[in-house]
Amino acid sequence: MDPNIYAVVLDTLNRATSQDTEILKPAEKKLKEWEIEPGFYSVLLNILSNHSVDINVRWLAVMCFKNGVDRYWRRNAPNAITEDEKIKLRQGLLNSNILSEPITQIATQEAVLIAKIARFDCPTNWTNLVPDLIGALKAPQPLVQHRSLLIFHHVVKALASKRLPADKGTFQELTSSVYGFILNIWHENTELFLQHIQEGAATELITEPLEKALLCLRMLRKLTVLGFKRAHESQDAVAFLNVVFDRAKSSLECRKLLKGRGIYPLELCEKFIIHLTKVALGILCFHPYSYIPLIRPSLEFALYYCFTEQGMPLAYERFTIQCLNIVKGILQCLEFKPPKAPVDQVKAPLTLQAHQIKSEVLNENTVCHMCRHLVTHYFLLSSDDLALWDAEPESFATDEVGESWKYSLRPCTEAVFMELFHGYRGLLEPELVRLLASLQETRVPPDDLPNILKKDAIYNAVRLAAFDLYDDVDFDEWFTNVLSQELKIKDNNYRIIRRRVCQLIGQWCGVRSSPSLRPAMYEALLEPLTRSDEDAAVKLAAAEALRSTIDDFNFEVEQFAPYAHHALAALYDLLVESEECDTKIHVLHVISYVMERCGAVVSRGGGASALFAYLPQLWHHAASHHMLRAAALAAVVHLVKAAGECADSIRPWILCIVNESTCLSEPAHVYLLEDALELWLTVLEAAHVSDPQLLDLARNLCPILESSTEHLRIVVYIMQAYAFLCPEEFFSCEGAKCMALLDDMLSDMRTEGVIAALKMAEICVSIVYPERNRYLGVEVIWPILKRVIHCLLEGDDLPLVFSVQLCLLSRVILFSSDLFYKAVQDASKNLPDYDSDPEKVLNKLLHVWTEKMNCVTQVERWKVVGLGLAALLTTQNATVLQRFPAILLNLTEVLNDVMKLEDGGTYVDGLLAPPGSRPASPLEGRGGAARWEGEEGAAVESVRTPHETRRRQLAATHPAHALDLRAVTHHQLQTLKSQVGTETFERLLQSTDKDTLQQLREYIPL
Repeated sequence: MDPNIYAVVLDTLNRATSQDTEILKPAEKKLKEWEIEPGFYSVLLNILSNHSVDINVRWLAVMCFKNGVDRYWRRNAPNAITEDEKIKLRQGLLNSNILSEPITQIATQEAVLIAKIARFDCPTNWTNLVPDLIGALKAPQPLVQHRSLLIFHHVVKALASKRLPADKGTFQELTSSVYGFILNIWHENTELFLQHIQEGAATELITEPLEKALLCLRMLRKLTVLGFKRAHESQDAVAFLNVVFDRAKSSLECRKLLKGRGIYPLELCEKFIIHLTKVALGILCFHPYSYIPLIRPSLEFALYYCFTEQGMPLAYERFTIQCLNIVKGILQCLEFKPPKAPVDQVKAPLTLQAHQIKSEVLNENTVCHMCRHLVTHYFLLSSDDLALWDAEPESFATDEVGESWKYSLRPCTEAVFMELFHGYRGLLEPELVRLLASLQETRVPPDDLPNILKKDAIYNAVRLAAFDLYDDVDFDEWFTNVLSQELKIKDNNYRIIRRRVCQLIGQWCGVRSSPSLRPAMYEALLEPLTRSDEDAAVKLAAAEALRSTIDDFNFEVEQFAPYAHHALAALYDLLVESEECDTKIHVLHVISYVMERCGAVVSRGGGASALFAYLPQLWHHAASHHMLRAAALAAVVHLVKAAGECADSIRPWILCIVNESTCLSEPAHVYLLEDALELWLTVLEAAHVSDPQLLDLARNLCPILESSTEHLRIVVYIMQAYAFLCPEEFFSCEGAKCMALLDDMLSDMRTEGVIAALKMAEICVSIVYPERNRYLGVEVIWPILKRVIHCLLEGDDLPLVFSVQLCLLSRVILFSSDLFYKAVQDASKNLPDYDSDPEKVLNKLLHVWTEKMNCVTQVERWKVVGLGLAALLTTQNATVLQRFPAILLNLTEVLNDVMKLEDGGTYVDGLLAPPGSRPASPLEGRGGAARWEGEEGAAVESVRTPHETRRRQLAATHPAHALDLRAVTHHQLQTLKSQVGTETFERLLQSTDKDTLQQLREYIPL
């Protein structure tokens, strides 16, 4: 680089911080070009460590450095930074200017930068990093101490994230060398900030030791949790853990003082307390046996601050959540539960000890008090909850998702309640039943909000404990006499109860409710759904409850049929009314459930037409919300399936969105591709005829196949659907490209992918094309056919793959033996082991075929392979006749399996279609199984798609069911006899095993 590069880079960084895009863009481009230039990062280091340079420029310099480390620090990375420059950079990153950085934000980014390099190089290539940091921590300057701690914290965090066994060992070595030193610094600074707070010292005097103590605590958490194999075997770790809850108590008292003064360190103090609880949770999770001495103090600590009048005023929400999660973790921990069977002699005493401590702390009175307090205090909707409900009912209704119990108070308390109830069911069942019975004694008037909130809390508890209350609550009677009546109370305050009643129905329908009560439940849920003035949160609860009643093992379509149309209309109205994208996603999922479980009923009632009309508008408005679009795609799939057709009015839009969602050049395809492929397939299956727009879509198939095999199965199903719908048009263009691509991918595919590709090739051969393109099917699979022959010669494939390969060859032989011999001839080229001799290749192929044919276990394939062998007999090929005894032996074995003896004593082919039956497609793929269905007792689908009709038409021509193996074999042998003459034919028979001939004569006169 230019000798004056420092000035040049500094100027470029200056211009890259400009707000003028004409100045900014060229500067960014230049910085991008310099990323691979030797010496560039050394210049960046000089700039970012120069405190006289503009803050924005230094910030940009450190960010460029960080990005460069990510891309070019690895030794095997393209354009990697040289080892010589790395040495200089490592030396310079701990210079005095870095360790005395005045700007906190830049200091943090520098610490992250050093940690990224440490993750690659420490300790092997950066042996002095940790000693240098420890030395800097002993410096007299407070700022240097703080920056050194900041860097050390990020280095520990980076090294702790490495999870390979060797890296874990290295981190444990680091822990043993620095743990005591960090622990002493933590003790000193913790004592100092607690003392300053109690003395009412100035903010600066409190903040400095508090920040240092927090950084040390973060390090100690990583070191304690991940740096020891068994934390309780380290004296320092035990000493640290023993003071965690004492420090938390002192910090909570200090927080109270800070809160009264309203100064900045309050936030830092709260973080400090939270990290103390995170230490406990980490040990509980990773070292449960090391946690046993902490069970009593942690439970007493959590019970005091979460369940007593004295402790609760000192707590704050995030702290309460952490404490409750500690309680939940102790209740849930398997190592603390008494063993049900004899276990390891070392662990059993520890487990019994843990259980004993739990039982002493969580005695009968304490557990009952916890249950009552959770229900009557934590389950009550707060004024903030009600305010959110009034302001944003949709957000209130859909707020609690995923692992929100880790971060949100209400789901956290519910999770603790369920864990407590499961662990102490015998004790708590009567307690909760008494609470529920107390509600029945007096009717709560609509204007009595406190008692309505109490009733809601108890109802919520009964919902959560539904499975445990199976024998204690008669839900049928409760629903009939109480809940259904409460749904009719329209007062605004009673919306709280109406919402909870909907949730109770949704939960208890799958626990304990009579099938005869289902219609009444549907009516009850439809009442708030169809009411125009009903609260949005209640409607959403009713919709979710409706989904639960439908997504149930005991669901019966006939019972729901009278309500299906009304339900879909109400859900459509709710979808239109909803404003939040998340709400619309929830409603679309419910609609999809309704359509999936009883789509034909809904489609007959015309309930889908309004939805079809609305979805294009929804799609347009959700342009930037990909998950909403994905939900819309899923709903359209179920709508089309239910209707059994794609209406002309909606078809252009559907094809347009499928094209947009499956085009890999569109960024949104990452979110929409899976659902769009399913919709594409559904539209193909519902199509009666092809059209140019549908054929144009096929251009998207090859890029999808090329990008990954993740969607191979459904892409092959789509190819099958095109093959059944418009084979000539498809295989004349895009289909041929797809088959060529499948051939290229075969060598790298797993077994499932290979079988899917070979079955697709079999379909190509089996389809009947117009006379002018009669050989099109074989032409498009020609490369696959040659590959199959090569694979059979090697004979190393799994039996399932081998059987599909033989079946494909047999279908080609049945179609045209000349094409088969031509394929053998082409496959023999460039095979030095066989001297490129087609006869040698054929001889080996027939040897493998006849020797390993018993690997074919699926009966239809078994017969097809036998038919293929029989077809070869009359091709007047000497190599085939050399294998005559083996061929006849295999044909006899196939006949033994296929032929069945009728009552009259005659043999018939058991796979031939019986008179008056219709075939279910034996082409094993989506929606088909190899069977024959009679007119009586047939499996009748709710909607028979045109695709299924096409499948059945093709199945009727399948050789396994269309050809009589005995008749074919007899005809082939008679033809062979006329071709070679009686004398030669007799010699061929004499070369065959006598037992084989005897068995064969049972079916065929020779």
